[in-house]
Amino acid sequence: MQRGSTSTSHATWPSPSQSNKHSQLSTKAQSSNQTGEKERQNSVIVGIGVDLVDLARFERAVDRTPRLRDRLFAASELDKPLRSLAGRFAAKEALIKALGSSDGVHWLEITVTNNAQGDPRFDLTGETAAVVAARGITSLHLSMSHDAGAAIAFVVAERADDAVPSGMDDA
Repeated sequence: MQRGSTSTSHATWPSPSQSNKHSQLSTKAQSSNQTGEKERQNSVIVGIGVDLVDLARFERAVDRTPRLRDRLFAASELDKPLRSLAGRFAAKEALIKALGSSDGVHWLEITVTNNAQGDPRFDLTGETAAVVAARGITSLHLSMSHDAGAAIAFVVAERADDAVPSGMDDA
């Protein structure tokens, strides 16, 4: 029996209760003030999304509809084992939920990759990247896990506190 695994991007850890040595992780944007000291810009959560995928159900869907893999996953994702694909599917669904809408979002423009430390992250391209930018989103945090026949993903979308998404200004 294989044990599940959990991956969380470093951008979501440590929690505020942890050591301050990583406090810059809570706000990605930093700027220099007139004295040259760095000051943090606050970020605002603009969306959260979570999705849970039953691995057996996902496997049946992929077996029943062979072209499903090609419609949902980028070429770089296709060689992953089924449980990893299920986690990536959950991540993409959770991203759409965090964005609040699937308008302008295309499955093949969302790729789940891993950084050098093995942490999951999104690589967005095309219209999907443009939608995220237009909504003022400056940071996406992704956490994924699979165990006990299920895969789950959680996404937090943030923007800089002073960023105003296009079409949302009061002018």
